[in-house]
Amino acid sequence: MDQILEVIKTRRSVRRFLPDQIDRGEMERILDGGLWAPSGHNAQPWHFLVLRDRALLDDLARRTQALMAESPCEWVRKLASRPGYHVFHRAPTVIVVSSKAEDPESGVLSYAADCSAAIQNMLLVAESMNIGTCWIGLTKVLFDSEWDGASLGIPEGYHPIYSVAFGYKAEPSASQGPARRENTVTWYGEENGGPARG
Repeated sequence: MDQILEVIKTRRSVRRFLPDQIDRGEMERILDGGLWAPSGHNAQPWHFLVLRDRALLDDLARRTQALMAESPCEWVRKLASRPGYHVFHRAPTVIVVSSKAEDPESGVLSYAADCSAAIQNMLLVAESMNIGTCWIGLTKVLFDSEWDGASLGIPEGYHPIYSVAFGYKAEPSASQGPARRENTVTWYGEENGGPARG
């Protein structure tokens, strides 16, 4: 199997991490993968805030959980009330990914899509190094509140949209992921003169 495809197929979200901090050089390789993601008009509209302070991460997790407890979504409230729940799964490193404010005159459809491409690159680089990751969308409730990311170094004109937990895996990832849904590809071309589902 092609090496890149193998990494894509074997990567799983990890929610149990060892407490050991990730080597700085390894994190720089992961970040390099994010920096080389494609972006519309080569805007490179991302900023990566690397958090490696345990007390700060625990505080951000508590604040996120408090906001989750007030969510209109029942499953989010239930998750927030789960004993021992920690939105970052106690990972030693978390990257907050921020997007540059979009300019409607630029013709760029969505900087969030570019930032998502950068995150996917980082997830795959990490997996190639056997480092566990979990893409976390729930921190949006914190980012959209009164949280002051500028005090931690997020530049003016950028807004945090996602966070990603990184750490050495506490246990091996599952060898097989869930089956892929069927009928999600349509071929159209000279082979059959019309659409054919695969």
